[in-house]
Amino acid sequence: MKPTVHDIARSAGVSLATVDRVLNARPGVREGTRIKVEDAIVTLGYVRDVAAANLAKGRVYPFVFILPVNENPFMAGLRREVEEAIARSGVERTRIQVIDVPALESTALVAALDRVADEGDAAGVAFVAVDAPDVRDAAGRVAAAGIPMVTLVSDLSQSLRDHYAGIDNIAAGRTAATLMGRFLGSRQGKIVPMAGSLMVRDHRQRLEGFSAVMAQDFPHFTLLPAVEGRDDAALVEKLMGDVLRQHPDICGIYSLGAGNSGLLPVLEARPVSPPPVVILHELTQATGAALENGTIDAVLNQDAGHEVRSAIRVLKAKADGLPVIAAQERIRIDIFLKDNLP
Repeated sequence: MKPTVHDIARSAGVSLATVDRVLNARPGVREGTRIKVEDAIVTLGYVRDVAAANLAKGRVYPFVFILPVNENPFMAGLRREVEEAIARSGVERTRIQVIDVPALESTALVAALDRVADEGDAAGVAFVAVDAPDVRDAAGRVAAAGIPMVTLVSDLSQSLRDHYAGIDNIAAGRTAATLMGRFLGSRQGKIVPMAGSLMVRDHRQRLEGFSAVMAQDFPHFTLLPAVEGRDDAALVEKLMGDVLRQHPDICGIYSLGAGNSGLLPVLEARPVSPPPVVILHELTQATGAALENGTIDAVLNQDAGHEVRSAIRVLKAKADGLPVIAAQERIRIDIFLKDNLP
């Protein structure tokens, strides 16, 4: 049986109130008495259940989520998951504030992070990172304020963040390349990657993993420079339409961002035979329908709900000084074909 605060009090010959003051580092305990209590804690092997203590005290965790605003269906899904977490706040003892920022813009993200650091009352902050020097500097100011940080979906290199809640994006890109090469088989031609912005680390890492496998395992294909459509449907539709007209021998398209609402109309308006192999990220209503009708071939997906729940668990653990359970927080890469759609 685990030792309790009652056992500590009996062993040290003090009251429960004195044990509580020592455990919570509060004043009002003589040095000799404090030493007796601490010796009893060590002798008995007492390990404090911080979560239970916080539950008993009714502690509420104030968290901030900084979320990008655009028409990206995946980010809309991420926002819905945060809203569901807000709806569970009473049960989970959280108080979640959402700060909206324009997508893929570092200046607004820096301002939001500085606001969190200046106010200083958050128990933790989660945000979708833009991997830029000014964002790293702002993250440093949040860390200096003693506020734990979790990056969501896209990580921040060389920063003091505490945890990243997202998939292994290099592995995702490598997976996409292996699928692409095997689906294409003996075909010849060019492959075009399509990103939102290579300023975000997840897109950059996916391209890195994809390019490495294509060069190593499928060198007979020509990999074109990445098209950056800023996840903007109209821009993607124009840019990809231009690329397909300029390169009629394109046999593969890897959409590693979220500009699929602009890409799908281009593919449907330009039927060619044989059609290019198309691999996308994120399962949405539109990409699921495109899988079913054969416009695209595979979707790599990440669970936005798992990412939000993971961020909250990690921020709670950091606020309580508890370890993070790595296996519980690992976000897997799901692969969907038309045959295994949920």
